[in-house]
Amino acid sequence: MPKTLFDKIWDTHYVATRPDGRDLVYIDRHVLHELHAPHAFEKLAKTGRGVRRSDLTFSMQDHTVSTKPGRTDTTFAAGAAFLRAMREGSAKHGIRVFDLGDPEQGISHVVAPELGMVLPGATHAVPDSHACTVGGLGALAFGCGTTELEHILATQVIAIKRPKRLRITLDGKLGPHAAAKDVALRILAEIGVAGGRGYAIEFAGSTIRSMSIEGRLTLCNLTIEMGSRSGFVAPDAATYQWIAGRPFTPEGAAWDAAMAYWRPMHTDDGAAFDKEIAIDCAGLEPQITWGTDPAQVLPITGRVPDPASIADPDKRAAMERAIAYMGLKPGASMIGEPVGRVFIGSCTNARLPDLEEAAAIVKGRKVAEGMTAWVVPGSSRVKRDAEAKGLDSIFKDAGITWGEPACSMCAGSNGDNGEPGQRILSTTNRNFENRQGRAVRTHLVGPALAAAAAVTGKITDPRTLV
Repeated sequence: MPKTLFDKIWDTHYVATRPDGRDLVYIDRHVLHELHAPHAFEKLAKTGRGVRRSDLTFSMQDHTVSTKPGRTDTTFAAGAAFLRAMREGSAKHGIRVFDLGDPEQGISHVVAPELGMVLPGATHAVPDSHACTVGGLGALAFGCGTTELEHILATQVIAIKRPKRLRITLDGKLGPHAAAKDVALRILAEIGVAGGRGYAIEFAGSTIRSMSIEGRLTLCNLTIEMGSRSGFVAPDAATYQWIAGRPFTPEGAAWDAAMAYWRPMHTDDGAAFDKEIAIDCAGLEPQITWGTDPAQVLPITGRVPDPASIADPDKRAAMERAIAYMGLKPGASMIGEPVGRVFIGSCTNARLPDLEEAAAIVKGRKVAEGMTAWVVPGSSRVKRDAEAKGLDSIFKDAGITWGEPACSMCAGSNGDNGEPGQRILSTTNRNFENRQGRAVRTHLVGPALAAAAAVTGKITDPRTLV
């Protein structure tokens, strides 16, 4: 019987079914971070249990670390206790820590793929909802809570209800300065923040096949914003080329054996999905959120919707609240709205191609008067590669702060936040009220649109700057 990629990965890792109906699924590798892992370590200590496979477990310092050059534990004092607890718990259980100063430190969802910790057809777990990012390599990943993490650390399996299967097929060549982030936002505008609930999502189609691996990682990063825990792209020749030679990738005979396993990792012709969605991406414009959830999206040339046109009173009230919070007017264009801060970074858009895209807009220009702009690479490796290409100099010459790798303004767990009432263009993944600081107005965008705002001081169509 033809099988989907999801079914192949799930069935290969299936262990048993619990009496409560949840399946036990084996986890190949997992990466921890300091905001949640210490709590799981405490739970293990109370029950007298250890980490079953410390060799498959890695610890990353990313959420509470400062982005300032020369940073130490106390540069962001409130994060010091988390960093110490992560070191102590990891040392107790024999887990490698990618600590401050480590040449491979960075955001877990950026570091794991670039080091080859995550491989096609594998399962992966992280105590962070954006674990789905690594699905860009054809892996099945799960974000998990602290209780789930304790269970995974102790047993190397996750207890989870088997989701249904959804395929989103995207076809067509994107328009200028539109990239993976814009595709993800377009999907969100189509299906909403609950459209993927209860499903594992496979992204397919010509748009996906022409997308870089970094772009596929960006797209899968926003799967959780669609309501789905796991999203992935079937691996192909581009995937295998991208992962070859990375530190944790198999070599020699092991590589040959891995390729034999990976090649069938695709959806068979005739395999059945529980739901199918097709979206035309031909000529897709750069996208921008207008409201306070990731599905409230418009193309850059669009206009803020009018709540009066919505019949459902609950939806109308939610739209009115979002527009009021964002300080916008129904029917108005967002182009020209003043912007006070720009952030380019996070596990969504902090890889080398993202920084190159932003630098192409910024080069030879200066940030607008009164503008605060940050670029924070997603990993130490990305930072080194960007500096080797001179991207840091382009940003610094423009008056943009060049930071050290960390999650930074995505959730502001390290103190990087905006000012009350400030309008921010951010390449992150969430724009909820107060997400990036009290009363901060966040618009989610791709790197090109963010860079255009940095140098103009207002929401600007990046196509007008080329």
